[in-house]
Amino acid sequence: MKISRRHALASLVAIAALAAPAAARSETIRVGLPTKTYWPTTIAETAVRQKLFEKEGITAELTIYRSGAEAFEGLAAGAADIILDPPSLVSAGRKKGVMSKLVANAAMGSFGWQLMVPVKSTLAVKDLNGKKVAITAAGSGSDLLALWTVQDKKIDFTRVPVGGGGLVPNLLAGNVDAAVVYSPLSFQIAKAGDAKTILDYSKEVPPNLSAGWIVLDKYAQEKPQNVQKALNALYGALQFMRANKDVTVKLIADLYEMPTEIAALEYENTILNLETSGDMSAANVPAAVQLSIDLAKLGGLKDIVPTEDLISTKFKPVPTKP
Repeated sequence: MKISRRHALASLVAIAALAAPAAARSETIRVGLPTKTYWPTTIAETAVRQKLFEKEGITAELTIYRSGAEAFEGLAAGAADIILDPPSLVSAGRKKGVMSKLVANAAMGSFGWQLMVPVKSTLAVKDLNGKKVAITAAGSGSDLLALWTVQDKKIDFTRVPVGGGGLVPNLLAGNVDAAVVYSPLSFQIAKAGDAKTILDYSKEVPPNLSAGWIVLDKYAQEKPQNVQKALNALYGALQFMRANKDVTVKLIADLYEMPTEIAALEYENTILNLETSGDMSAANVPAAVQLSIDLAKLGGLKDIVPTEDLISTKFKPVPTKP
């Protein structure tokens, strides 16, 4: 029987594929990040650079969106497998048929988030009535904080979605009167003397589960090992960052093209305040999620589902060691 060169080549390729190391045939998990200059991006980049996903036997594909709301849309559309977002988006999503859950607790506060105005502005929080305030997108973390401000301070203003990359340019150009700015951008423009803080959300907003890692129910059921491995890598990255200040500060400075002193502020005020265990079965988690939803309700969230339907306790990160 004659064997064509094409068939022989195909056979060799198949044999080589079977003999390839497991890492070369590892599954890819798509990690959706809310915006570029934000701590989830730092964590994911650290996990990639320290080869933590690789050590877990998976390949990570990072996608940076313009906002948390856009990241959730990516999850809903099947373009991302795991994202970081607030519980309110999970609640609203489930009401609309996007069945997802929080699988790991990431932050219990709005660390570094500030309501800012140009440095020469004379506006205080109470003066924003009828003004324009920049947010990243409707339904995002910045939008929730803006809505909380409206309710808590009993004022009303127009929320202007400009994307994560548009917050500072629009604020400094005078296109808006104020902006809800996340760290380390908030630290950067304050240190540069371009803007000033009129409300510090990390101090004003009661502690709550402000952000967690989220996956679709279907993905968690079909590929639980991928979810576990991704969480292991992400929380391994956070532990590495906390234990290696100089490396982390340099990475933040390099990634976001900012001075080392600003990167150090991000490390001290944000990175060191993040949740290290991620355990959604911890006793304080349901109440923290409920408080997050209650704060969102103050801001107008109407798509509410029971807290227990927002949480999955099937996964507990086991941090990957570098």
